[in-house]
Amino acid sequence: MSHIVGKSAYKKLEERLNRFPQGAPPSETLYKILSILFNEKEVELVSQLPIKPFTINTASRIWKLNKVNTEKVLDELAGRAILLDFEHSGIKKYVLPPPMAGFFEFSIMRTRQDIDQKLLSELFHQYLNIEEDFVKNLFFGSETLMGRTFVQEEVLSKNNLVSILDHEKASHIIKTSPHIGISMCYCRHKMEHLGKACDAPMDICMTFNNVAKSLIRHNYARRVEASECMELLHKAYEHNLVQCGENVRNNVSFICNCCSCCCEFLVAAKRFGIPHSVQTTSFIPKIDEDKCTGCGKCVKACPVSAIEWVTNDDGTNNKPKKAKINEEICLGCGICVRTCSNKSITLKRRKEQIITPVNSVHRIVLMAIEKGKLPKLIFDNQSFGSHRVMAAILTVILKLPPIKQIMASKQMKSIYLEKLFKRIK
Repeated sequence: MSHIVGKSAYKKLEERLNRFPQGAPPSETLYKILSILFNEKEVELVSQLPIKPFTINTASRIWKLNKVNTEKVLDELAGRAILLDFEHSGIKKYVLPPPMAGFFEFSIMRTRQDIDQKLLSELFHQYLNIEEDFVKNLFFGSETLMGRTFVQEEVLSKNNLVSILDHEKASHIIKTSPHIGISMCYCRHKMEHLGKACDAPMDICMTFNNVAKSLIRHNYARRVEASECMELLHKAYEHNLVQCGENVRNNVSFICNCCSCCCEFLVAAKRFGIPHSVQTTSFIPKIDEDKCTGCGKCVKACPVSAIEWVTNDDGTNNKPKKAKINEEICLGCGICVRTCSNKSITLKRRKEQIITPVNSVHRIVLMAIEKGKLPKLIFDNQSFGSHRVMAAILTVILKLPPIKQIMASKQMKSIYLEKLFKRIK
C-alpha cells in the first residue's frame, strides 16, 4: 500500500493529468485513488513529467537526478503500468498514459498483491459511476470521441464484407498488429470486487502494438498470436459483447469486449442518456416488419437499449407489438442481427459518413481543440527539447477543416498560426 501524502501533491498531479483532453476532475475520491497507486516521492516526480513521450535524458534534466537513478525510477513506474515504455528509432522512451483509457484500467487488469484491489475498485466505482464529473468530462464537450465501435463481421452480408474498410474491421487490427496482449477485463474485474460482475469472459481485453509490448514486458498482459486473438474475438461475438476500440485508423492500441452491465462506456450511455459514448460503426440495422415475429430477443440483447417495443395498430383489437430501432442511439454493432433467429434484421450502410481520426495524435489534437485545451497540449511546459512534437501537432492542425483551424487559432490567440493558415490557402 502506498503512503498517504498531502493534498497539495495530488493537486499538482491532477493538474498534470488535466493537460490530457479527457482530464481528471479534482475529487477527494481521485486523491484517494492516487494515494493507492503512487507513493509520496512518485507523486512529486510524476507531476513534473511531460504528457507526451520523453526520454531518460529529459526526465533526468527535469528531476535533477543522474541518469542511472532516473532510469531506475522510470522502470519502477513502468513495472506497475503507471508509465508505458517503448523504443523509437533505437531510443528508449516513456509516456504517461491518460487515466482512461490508461493507468486506471491497467492497475486492475491483472490480480495483484501489492495494492488493495478491492478498495481501489470501490474508489473507481465511486469516481466513475457515482460521481458524475469524470464521466461527463470524458463523454461530453467533444465531437471527437475516444472510442469507437467495431461491427460484428460474422453478421455482415457479402456486399457489406466487400465494401467494409480495413480499419473498420477488428479482424484486420488483430491480423496486422506486431504485438498482441490479452489481459483481464478492467470493468468486470472491478465489478467482481463489488460483487456485481456478470458471467461474460474475463480474460479477453485486447491491447496492440507498443501498448501491448509494454504491458506484456511487465506481466500485465500475456502475449498471444493473431490466431488465438481471433478465437477470443469469436468468443466475444458468441457472448454478445460489443467491441469498443481506440478511435483511430492506424496503430489501434486497444479493443475492449464490453458487456452492457459492467462497461464504463455502455453504462454511461444508458445512465446519462448519451446518444453515443463511443463512435458508431458505419452500419445501421434495419428490421423487416413482415418477417418480425415480435419475439423480443433483439430488445433484450441490445447493449444500449436502442431497440424498443412499439404497438403496431393494424386496425384490429390485437395491436401486435413490433421492435423498432432508435437510430439516434444505435451503435451499429450487429448484436441484434446475431440474436434474431428469424433473420428479420440486416445491416445497411449509414447515409452519413463516419470520420475516424488517422492516429492518436490526430485524435488528441481534435479533442483538445474541441474542449478548449489546445494551449495546454502544445505548451506542456516540460516537453520541448526539440520542435518535433510541435511540428507533429501543427501538421495535424494544418490539415483540419477551416472551422477547426479557426477554433485552434482563437484558443492559441496566435499570429503565428494565423500566418501559417493564410500561407496554405
